[in-house]
Amino acid sequence: MLDLRFESSRPRNEEERILPLINVVFLLLIYVMVAGRLAAVDPFLTVPPRSASEGTTQMNEVVVYVGADGRIALDDAVLNGAELQRAIARHGGLRTVRLKADGSAPAIRVVAVTNLLGAAGVEKINLLTLPEGR
Repeated sequence: MLDLRFESSRPRNEEERILPLINVVFLLLIYVMVAGRLAAVDPFLTVPPRSASEGTTQMNEVVVYVGADGRIALDDAVLNGAELQRAIARHGGLRTVRLKADGSAPAIRVVAVTNLLGAAGVEKINLLTLPEGR
C-alpha cells in the first residue's frame, strides 16, 4: 500500500504568518516615498494676483518666478537678469514661458522681467493668476 504523507504548509508561529504583510506594507511605503513628490515646490513663496480671465497653459512650459521682493527664479535657482537670459538660452530657445509673479511684486519689476524674457527670444509669456472666486 502507498503511504502519502504531506507536511502542513501552515506557518509554525505567528511571526511567519505576518511576515508577508510586513513586506507588502514596506513596499507600499517605498512606492509612496518615491512617487509621492509629483508637484514641484516654488523656490520662494509667490501668491499670484487675482484675475477674472481663465485660460489653460501647457504643463511642460518653463516657469519663471518673480517674488514680492523682486527676486527672479528659474528651475529652483534664484537668478539676476543676465543669469536669467543665459538660463533661457541654455533651455534651447524657449518660445513660451509661464510667469508666476507675486501679486505684491512691483509692476516695474514684472515688466522688466518680461523685457528680459523677450530679449532672450521668448515669444509668448503666460502670466499665471488665481481666479477671482478663490
